[in-house]
Formats: sequence, C-alpha cells, structure tokens
Amino acid sequence: MPTKLDLGSAPEGILELDNDEILAEFLAVLESTGASRDTVKAYKAAIKDFLEFIGNKPLREVKLRDVISWKNERLRNGFKHNKVAGDEARRTTLHYYTLFLNRFFEWLGLRIRIPKVKRPPRRIHVLSDEEVSRLVKAVRDPLDLLLLKLLLSTGLRSKELLGVRVMDIDFSNKLIRVRETKYGRERVVVVTSDVLELLRAWIKMNALKPEDRIIPLTYTGLYKRLRTLAKRAGIPGYKVRPHVFRHTFATNALRKGLSLYSLQRILGHSDIKTTQIYLHLTVDDIKREYERVMENSRGKCSVCGRELPVAATFCPYCGARIGSEELLSEI
Repeated sequence: MPTKLDLGSAPEGILELDNDEILAEFLAVLESTGASRDTVKAYKAAIKDFLEFIGNKPLREVKLRDVISWKNERLRNGFKHNKVAGDEARRTTLHYYTLFLNRFFEWLGLRIRIPKVKRPPRRIHVLSDEEVSRLVKAVRDPLDLLLLKLLLSTGLRSKELLGVRVMDIDFSNKLIRVRETKYGRERVVVVTSDVLELLRAWIKMNALKPEDRIIPLTYTGLYKRLRTLAKRAGIPGYKVRPHVFRHTFATNALRKGLSLYSLQRILGHSDIKTTQIYLHLTVDDIKREYERVMENSRGKCSVCGRELPVAATFCPYCGARIGSEELLSEI
C-alpha cells in the first residue's frame, strides 16, 4: 500500500472559517504533501458530498450523529452524482469516502470517528480468448488495433497509456517508460515485437514528434472508443472498460507462467497482495479444469459398456444400476 500521507494538524482557529474555506485549506495541504491529482480529487469529492449534506451547519458544530445520518442516507439512496448505482457500488464509494472524511476530521482535530463501511469483495472481469478475438475482428481503424494490442500486452492503466509519449519508447530494448503512474513512481514495461511494429507504423503515419503523446485521446474519448468497439463485437460494455484489459493481461500472464513478483513489477503494484488477486483467478481456473476432467471420468457401464454421464446412479442406455461396487471399481 502507498505510504500514509503526513498531513500534520490544521492551524489554530481554522474552524472559525466557513466550510468552503476550510476545505480549500485542507486541499492545499494535501497537495503540498505530494498527493497525486487523483487523490486530491477523491478527497474533494468525499468532503464536498458531506458538506452539501449538512448544508449551512458549520463544521465546528458537527457531531457524530450528523455523520451517521449522512452515511445512512447514502447507503439507502446513493450519491447525488450517481443515484442509480447498485448497493455494491454505493458501499464501495462509501468505504473510501468514510476513510477520507476520517482523515479530514483528524486533521481538523474533531473527535469524530466514522465507523468503517466494509468494502464488498472485488469482482474482477476478464475477457475470454473468444471475446478478445471478436474485438480484434471488430477493429475499423489503426488506432483501434493499437489500443487493443497495447492494453492487452502491457497491462497499463488508462492514465498511464494516455501519458505515453514517443520519446518514452525504447525500440532497441523493447521497453516503454511509464511516467504518469498511480503512485508517482516511474517504471518500465516490456512490449512484444508485433506491438513495436504497430507503434513504429503509427508514429510514421502521423508524423509524431518525440514529445507527442502516442494516443491522442482523453479518458472519455478512450472509454467511448472501447464502448463502440464492444458494441460492434457484441460484447457487453461493462466488459470492455479500460481496466478490464489490465485484469485480462494480468490473468493471462499468470496462466502462461509469469511469476507473481514479475507481474507485480509490470503492473506497478506497491503491495504484492494486490497482485495476488489474480493468482486466485488462476487457482479457480485450475479447480474448474480439474473438476471438468475428474467429474467426467465416471467410466463405462459394466453391462452395456457405454460411457456414463457425470454423477450417474444408473445407466441411461440399458437401465443398469450403478451400485457401490461399480463405483469403488472406478477408483
């Protein structure tokens, strides 16, 4: 996990300011600690949501019951920016919002501790080989193909992908330097020869300069392009979000024998426990394959000699009962 930010304590008398001024002060402190833009944005969203809920009530007058009321309201009815989100999405959002608010209250010196909201287990969606093939067949232009190949072969986050510039590509060593990382630590990822050829052709086709970004899209543009591709391929949109490609890359890499440590370095995880999520997926693969093979090895009927279906207690062809003796003889 990333190191906990040292926010120190709020200046004396800050609670005499109005709520918006207090929030601005806090966000300035947060930025000064080196927190990423995404982190600052997440804190701001959480705190603003709570401040809107309490209305004109000054923060110095806030009690635990106010926070509990906010929490229960959000669990029941969701958030203003997304009223239609399901229970799982609400709980996940609230899990993080309560963490951020607790840090905010701690900084202010308020003796309020919000009970944690348990985060639902993560559901990881992975594209099947058949779905990947359908996406490739649905490609209509070089950018679509480049996006698919880069996402599926590098495991880059969307922000990282969109931040890659021509000068970040080392064609000689088959590496891409990743600068815009989640936790601010640069890393390199390896790329395959076929992806390098696509990159070379794309750079030449568009006469890109060293400082130019490879992918000329915003996050919204990337998301929309992938959704369009999914629609053409007949795949549900939720399965073709940018992060699903990262999950697909990681799962496939482990299936093909890449070590967990190497995968951690490629994905840029600060804690190997995050990477181990994908290990669980491959264990499930093994379990399913084992059950498919073993459960289907029921053998043949001792009377008619025909193959017996899974879990059969009698032969569907001749009616012979499969007794304990026959079952034991299979062992």
